[in-house]
Amino acid sequence: MKLTFENPLAVDRADEVIVLTQTELAAKMDVEEGKLPLLKTAEGISVPSQLDDLNGDGNWDELIFILDFKAGEKKELSVDFVEDGDYPVFEKRTNLRLGIHQEDGSYKEVDNYKAIPYTEPFEIISQGEGVTWENDKIGFRVYFDCRNVKDLFAKRKPELIADKVHTPGFGSYHELADWGMDVLHCGSSLGAGGIALLKNDSLFRVGSTDVFEYQKLIEGPVRSVFELRYSGWNVDGENMEAVEHITIYPGKYWFESDVTVNGCSDDDQIVTGIVTSMLKEEPFAFKAADFQSIGTHGIQSLNNDELGMAVIVPAAEIGKIGRTTDINFFDLGYQTVKEKNFSNIISETYYIGQKCSSGTPAKHYFFSVWGLDKDQWKTEEGFKKYIGEEAEKLSAPIVKL
Repeated sequence: MKLTFENPLAVDRADEVIVLTQTELAAKMDVEEGKLPLLKTAEGISVPSQLDDLNGDGNWDELIFILDFKAGEKKELSVDFVEDGDYPVFEKRTNLRLGIHQEDGSYKEVDNYKAIPYTEPFEIISQGEGVTWENDKIGFRVYFDCRNVKDLFAKRKPELIADKVHTPGFGSYHELADWGMDVLHCGSSLGAGGIALLKNDSLFRVGSTDVFEYQKLIEGPVRSVFELRYSGWNVDGENMEAVEHITIYPGKYWFESDVTVNGCSDDDQIVTGIVTSMLKEEPFAFKAADFQSIGTHGIQSLNNDELGMAVIVPAAEIGKIGRTTDINFFDLGYQTVKEKNFSNIISETYYIGQKCSSGTPAKHYFFSVWGLDKDQWKTEEGFKKYIGEEAEKLSAPIVKL
């Protein structure tokens, strides 16, 4: 039994993740009940893959695998059906972590947890202060409290570090190490892709909600997925709910985010943005294939070197592009978290909006690169070239023949 896939672009493509549903596979061949499909190349090499149960019924729903393609290349794979115990263990290249602080000083990983309500005294309860997701190229985290700001772990080598943060011998992630470091100062901005709603020309952070919940969905070698769920979100006197569905794949300097808001009007916009507190150069914006990109690049890391961040959203959904004031609202008395000098009023942020339709997901991709990782990231042109290439690939996915 064979499957064929084709790269429709005249460019090489490394680490292309392909999703094949059980329904798609069953349309092409008989799926052996009780066994698992394993893909192999023409040379008989097992293709890195995983089988994900999306609805929790104990059966796999999607087969996810990763391949490299030359320009215009077709690849034919064979499908074997094997017992569960015979399925290979592939190199783990994505990772999720929410570790909750224990009395003995350790951190226990959890798959589901609710943050301390914003009405209670502020307390950091989680490893690395929040939820961390990473691949072999870059790491991200979101503070698991009312701040809801996203931060960056930049990497110098392909190492998964989320499980090691705050453990003996790991050291401070604020200091440069052989693996990398925390490179971003976030303040009261949206950091590296935090979420807000633009309503009546004002930005409202998805923070200080009645409920802030983490739910791990999938963690595997070629894809990890989780949700951040919010309810009791007061937006200009209106009560809303939101879910951010985040996916990370290997080999990419970006993560994928699908944001769903319940209760927004057609005039509202879902917003994501980039901190500008250390930015000296002008931010950029350009059309990239089927996407609109905004971004920043310059000497703006906490290591005083080059850091690039960008967002791409589907061009058909483009909303307002803007830059907030740099006013320090904390100093003006709007003090949400005194321990962190944090204000819930968003400042020092370059942002992009996209159409908000209540109950309908809005997709964007958040990028980040670090000059210490490789020379291409030392220039804005090198970063923009990568954004354009990735946008072109996302606009022309691998074809299932």
